[in-house]
Amino acid sequence: MKLLTKQITQTALLLSICILSQFFKNLSVYITGPIINICIILAVLMIGLGSGVILSIVTPLTAFFIAPSPIMSGIPLIMPCVMIGNSILAISVWVFQKKLQMSTVSLRVIIGIIIGAIFKAVFMGVTIILILLPLFNGNISVPAQKLPILLETAKVTFSITQFITAFIGGIISYIIWLRIKNIKN
Repeated sequence: MKLLTKQITQTALLLSICILSQFFKNLSVYITGPIINICIILAVLMIGLGSGVILSIVTPLTAFFIAPSPIMSGIPLIMPCVMIGNSILAISVWVFQKKLQMSTVSLRVIIGIIIGAIFKAVFMGVTIILILLPLFNGNISVPAQKLPILLETAKVTFSITQFITAFIGGIISYIIWLRIKNIKN
């Protein structure tokens, strides 16, 4: 997984877009989420799997420092789950784009995005909602009366919302990729 200077620069540019979008995290996850997923998917399609995985790992860290949430602060094990979920999306897109020999590349990319979005949401739903939240919800420092509401919001955020934002990001990244994929490097 050797990255060239050009690939490092392109990855850094996509990371800067991710970081900028994270300042809008408190405005709406439906703005930040798709932008992060667009950058991860475009990194895989245009630069390579290494770039997509780097963004998958770094973006949850930057999100934590830019706009920390009480859930992530109380249950830091959620962060590696988000990293793995993002990586699942990146790997799925890469496998379908590069490794599978079926129909056209465009169709393979679409299938990779859909399967990646599903697997990402399922992985995060199982690990975060079914395992981490029940085990560690006492570590979240919010008033006791607000904890049930926060936990219900987290259940949606770490499952359905992950699928929706990955799917929206996938559609937008696919459209962008179609427009720029033939540009010479």
